[in-house]
Amino acid sequence: MDPTPAGTVPDPDPVVLRAARWEGRLVDVSVRAGRIDAIAPHVPGARHDAPGVDLGGRTVLPGLWDNHVHFDQWAAARRRLDLAAAGSAREAAAMVAARLAAEPPGRGELLVGYGFRDALWPDHPHRDLLDAVAPAVPIVLVSGDLHCCWVNGAAAERYGLADHPSGLIREQEWHPIMQDVRQAQARDLQRWTDDAARAAAARGVVGVVDFEAPWQLDTWAARIAGGCDVLRVVASVWPECLHDPIERGLRTGDVVPGTGGLLTMGPLKIVTDGSLNTRTAYCHDPYPGLAGTAHPCGMLLVPPDELVPLLERADRAGLEVAVHAIGDHANTLALDAFAATGARGRIEHAQLLTEPDVARFAALGLTASVQPRHAVDDRDVADRYWADRTDRAFPYRRLRDAGVPLALGSDAPVAPLDPWVGIAAAVHRSADDRAPWHPEQHITLEDALAASAGPDGPLRPGRRADLLVLDTDLPTDPAELEELPVAATMLAGRWTVAL
Repeated sequence: MDPTPAGTVPDPDPVVLRAARWEGRLVDVSVRAGRIDAIAPHVPGARHDAPGVDLGGRTVLPGLWDNHVHFDQWAAARRRLDLAAAGSAREAAAMVAARLAAEPPGRGELLVGYGFRDALWPDHPHRDLLDAVAPAVPIVLVSGDLHCCWVNGAAAERYGLADHPSGLIREQEWHPIMQDVRQAQARDLQRWTDDAARAAAARGVVGVVDFEAPWQLDTWAARIAGGCDVLRVVASVWPECLHDPIERGLRTGDVVPGTGGLLTMGPLKIVTDGSLNTRTAYCHDPYPGLAGTAHPCGMLLVPPDELVPLLERADRAGLEVAVHAIGDHANTLALDAFAATGARGRIEHAQLLTEPDVARFAALGLTASVQPRHAVDDRDVADRYWADRTDRAFPYRRLRDAGVPLALGSDAPVAPLDPWVGIAAAVHRSADDRAPWHPEQHITLEDALAASAGPDGPLRPGRRADLLVLDTDLPTDPAELEELPVAATMLAGRWTVAL
């Protein structure tokens, strides 16, 4: 009988990765009890006290982390109507009509789309456009940045928004809709998340920091017990559930028992402003065309008199804090709150910064958790709405040169959960045939890999054996980086993707 309790990960057998290419030379990597036991020069024919796997000169690297995901949203978005190619509101409505004709939802079910970006559209999303193609079926279209949704009349009625003038629901007003959409698809999420986790492992991913709202720790514990055991997960908590980890005595970094070391308590997540595409990122200066509106500089969602007490409460409880701040004013206020409280943690996104605030990151010991794909996906939107400020937008090189630790992520589903996509964008600052956008802010491939290596850092004896194996050497062409073939992935000494 297998003595391993259900829901735990068994200790892997020792193994030696022979003839692995590491730092330009061939080595043998000995793995025992889930950790790197030794790294020694490769000697052909040498005997080892453990079974070996011949890598044949393949490159071995630290397994990659995605430091910012919304995992359920990503798993669901892979199955939703893809609106990324829509160039106008009318095109998006036509895509909805085509999906309804090809795959109509069941009675009472939603049709959910994802990925529209309306900042540069020639027309505006409006419920009337959706009502013309779907008068009865509830339609919820989620924006590519997750900061708003677009609904038709049937969905507006469902969510008590029948009198909403446009059907474009922004920021906090759309959060209850997001929760309902997740619950409506809950029966499929277990399968979808397992598939998404295995797809991530196939790209060399060994860990994610999950910012799914509002509190996914118990959900992940159940998933791991059910066999979804190919990733390490750091689970964050949002303010509405902050009492729960505090009452349990959980601190950031605590490993959850019974998960084989795969699940860890993460930070408190606080969203202080909106996004660039939704024109709700909170800036010092107004957005073009928004003068005289209710929020010409974007939206401050958590003001300082709320933010500071949240940081103080989290810090007293031993929780780090991850503050979402995109606009330059939001970043200034977030840094002010960290300075006032002495809390530890990171700022998520940091897309637009004033020059003095770059230095404050370093002085406060904060990490900049950034998503390089956003820099290239949003370049045209930034050129329009931050036209006079793009020299300080997505300033990765400036942060790195100031000594600020970088943690790279995707913000999936806003960008794909594939670290190579972000690494290519960080190195090249372009996602198409155009010249790099603000190439002075690129970082090197070595820096991008280090910022994607997770908490264990570079390969060394004693490190957890979370590794990936490449079929080829690391390319210099960013286009090849994005599609780089991963041969195998190892998590704590066991293959999650085998050679």
